[in-house]
Amino acid sequence: MSLSLSLLSRHPISGRHVGSAATHVFPISPRVFRGSMSVWPVRVSLDPHTLRFRVSAAARVGHLLHDAGATAAVLVGAYGLVLSFDNLSQRKLIQQSLSRKLVHILSGLLFMVSWPIFRFPSRASTEARYFAALVPLVNCLRLVINGLSLVKDDGLIKSVTREGNPKELLRGPLYYVLMLILSALVFWRDSPVGVISLSMMCGGDGVADVIGRRFGSMKIFYNEKKSWAGSISMFVFGFLVSIGMLYFYSILGYYQLDLIETLQRVALVSLVATVVESLPITEVVDDNISVPLASMVAAYLSFGY
Repeated sequence: MSLSLSLLSRHPISGRHVGSAATHVFPISPRVFRGSMSVWPVRVSLDPHTLRFRVSAAARVGHLLHDAGATAAVLVGAYGLVLSFDNLSQRKLIQQSLSRKLVHILSGLLFMVSWPIFRFPSRASTEARYFAALVPLVNCLRLVINGLSLVKDDGLIKSVTREGNPKELLRGPLYYVLMLILSALVFWRDSPVGVISLSMMCGGDGVADVIGRRFGSMKIFYNEKKSWAGSISMFVFGFLVSIGMLYFYSILGYYQLDLIETLQRVALVSLVATVVESLPITEVVDDNISVPLASMVAAYLSFGY
């Protein structure tokens, strides 16, 4: 003898009745009916709203776990990047100044490249950007704690400071991660503005410092601390990295951009960022603030979103 239990409801997507697929047969002893050998089929209908709520709750938990796992993976990668360059500099394989600039260049770019591993649907974009922003936020807390000398991480200090002074962590490096947080929360992958501004800060300004120190004998007439070689590399690499990142997101389906117009607009943003970076205002405003903010304004005016 058996008891037939049928869950009759509507499918949460198609809206059609799905009763036959949810029917389950449970064996029941005949003694339950005390001599009656008849089978009584019992049909129990589950409230469609309750079913949708349970499915939605399960999907939401899965999405949160996905983004939490992505955050953990990116955090591990960020920590591994700094640790790797610290080991290279300790082994004298690369200079500490070069190690610092490579961390500057790669950290932000790899952070941007990681954004697609977070949830794609637009309705999940808000929550996903918060999870992504946790990565630079954790690094921000590390910089503040070490900069205030509450703890001391020699590897971190050597990798991102010029002179090995922990107080340096509260200036350029801190501004750097704050710009990562700002771009993730405000623009995210929904707008090319954040992608371009971080490309200018990481690829443009980062390479400009490396090239300028090596080949910057010819100084700019209005700023003796900046060179023509550094400014030219700032424009070229800022432009190339921005185009490369926009192409990366375009092939993933985030942007639909016209090639010629995009080249013109990014060239304009690169020019603005290069001029701002060359100005003698470093003592007042750090390049990690002036360059990305100027790029954000120029990119927003150029692309309109």
